[in-house]
Formats: sequence, C-alpha cells, structure tokens
Amino acid sequence: MSIPAVVAPQTSSIRDLDAAVTDCRACPRLVAWREEAGRVKRRAFQDWDYWARPVPGFGPPDASLAIVGLAPAAHGGNRTGRAFTGDPSGDALFAALYDLGLASQPTSTHRDDGLELRGVRISMPVHCAPPDNRPTTAERDTCSPWLARELELLRPTLRAIVVLGAFGWQALLPVMADGGWRLPRPRPAFGHGTEVRIPGPGAEGGVHLVGCYHPSQRNMNTRTLTPAMLREALGRGGELAGLNR
Repeated sequence: MSIPAVVAPQTSSIRDLDAAVTDCRACPRLVAWREEAGRVKRRAFQDWDYWARPVPGFGPPDASLAIVGLAPAAHGGNRTGRAFTGDPSGDALFAALYDLGLASQPTSTHRDDGLELRGVRISMPVHCAPPDNRPTTAERDTCSPWLARELELLRPTLRAIVVLGAFGWQALLPVMADGGWRLPRPRPAFGHGTEVRIPGPGAEGGVHLVGCYHPSQRNMNTRTLTPAMLREALGRGGELAGLNR
C-alpha cells in the first residue's frame, strides 16, 4: 500500500509522482467507494471499464499555470482516469481552456482522446472520488503530500494557480505554508476573482493565486458561475503565468 507521506517525497519527477498516486490505497472509505462505483456503474456507462483508482494530475511537467480542483467525480474522473474528464464540470472547464488557447481541443472524453494542455497542469487535493463529493478532513490531509510534492516539482516554472472552489482553496493554503511559501496573515479568504501573490520559499519567485467558483453542474446551471466568468478567471491565471497568446 502506498503511504502518501512516505512515498510522495521520494518521487523525482511528475511522471513518477503520477504513477505513485495511482497505486494509493491509504483511505479505506475512498477505496471502497471508488471501487463500488466502478462495479455498479451508472446505466449510461455500463459498457465502460471504470478506472476506479486514484486519478493523477494532468498536464505538462513544466507548466506555468496550475489549476487546483476538489476531487474526481465517481462517474467522471473515476470512470475515465483523467481529471475533469467525462462530467459536466470538465465539459465547462475544457471548453474555456480551449477558447483561451490553453487546450488543444474543447472536449475531454477519455484518457486517449488526444487532448493536450498548453502550459497548464490540473491537480487536486484529493485524488479519489469521495461519496457525495465530500472528502473528510482526515482524507484531505492524508492525500495532501501528493499535492505538496507536485507543487514542489512544478516550482521552477510555476507562476500562477487558479483554485476552483473554497474546498480547494482551504486545502491548498496549508500545503503551501508547509512547503515554505510565505502566506500573508491573516490567510486570504476564498472568493471568486480574489487574487493574492504568495512569495516563494527563500529567494525564489512567488506565485499568484486566483480564486474561481468551481464549474460544478449546480454552479453552472444556477449561473453562480457563467462560461464568461470561468474564462475570465482562467484567462487571468494565464496572463499572470505568461501564457497569453
């Protein structure tokens, strides 16, 4: 069994990290749930061979912009094996990234569909699909070494992070603090459109955080978040990361 706090710091590359993530069985409740979802399946996906494992991050290892979400969906990422793939949240996210020139195509349907991200890396504080999309605090903390190591490996090129939702924001800040990033006091609160510059450890350059409502089906249907708002937040992150076309 992979223990994140032990294994994550030993990985030497994003590729090694992603491989280690997919073997993790550290949280019994999440392991049971993701595997049960893969056995029972949703009627529309009865012909699918579900991934039903932890979902790694997605995107190049030298990204200058990171997008941090929440966790895979039981019949989205947990089915397809790719973050934000196969569910309405991903439909909204990848369409926006494509419009901004940060993705090679506007849709993401499965791991081998040819999609490439340009200067963007998608990650999450919890890598397994949780029941009701609600991981526990203990599960979030158990999984956090994966995110910590991912940020450490991205640090040479990382310039901005767009955080999708309050859960991701609240999970990310302690990870950054533990990694030596110099967070302001009091710690900044999440809000759509919030921008905060976080100085890096030592003499290293910092990163810009940009808050964005999560592109959940509920948020999009109620227009709490519109496609234009999503593009604006991601575009701002791309601008701060130096990814303007």
